[in-house]
Amino acid sequence: MLRDEEESWPVSASLDLFRDHWVMALRADTVHRPGHPDAAFRRLVLEHPGAVVVLAIDEQGRVPVLHQYRHPARRRLVELPAGLLDQAGEDPLRTAQRELWEEAGLQAQRWEHLITTYASPGITDERHIVYLATELTPVDRGDIELDHEEDDMTLSWVGLGELRRAVLAGEVQNAGLVIAVLAHALRSSVSPTL
Repeated sequence: MLRDEEESWPVSASLDLFRDHWVMALRADTVHRPGHPDAAFRRLVLEHPGAVVVLAIDEQGRVPVLHQYRHPARRRLVELPAGLLDQAGEDPLRTAQRELWEEAGLQAQRWEHLITTYASPGITDERHIVYLATELTPVDRGDIELDHEEDDMTLSWVGLGELRRAVLAGEVQNAGLVIAVLAHALRSSVSPTL
């Protein structure tokens, strides 16, 4: 069976290059390939708690999308509701439910795991756990206070077909959105017995 396997090579030294109170850190590891004790090499590792991404689809086939400025990319990206797995011990599904409520003012009756991916495994341990949420209802967001880029974030609704077209045309490039839309399209077209 074709599958990724758990494996961990020996690390003889690890040096924190950056670490503070926020969610990510950068370290340098000295790694040894098994069976080759004299062949040590250095790898930089960006530690990241991972994130959830929510593809929410309503009864009319529309998807709530967020328009948010992302400084590292220097772009306002079209994104799906998403958030960091930064609360210790919290179930990723619970994080996804909270993010859909906080960012889109929605709750869903049905939740399904779509796919899990590693963002860039040569550099970071960051995983994205992608969920499909359906049977949506609006809910009051209460007194949630957004700040920084999130305070400037806007929400709109787009048809799933239009979102797929924008993905395939390269007009939207947020990895979580692209992966969620393509995974959903493939799952919708493939027999569940495969």
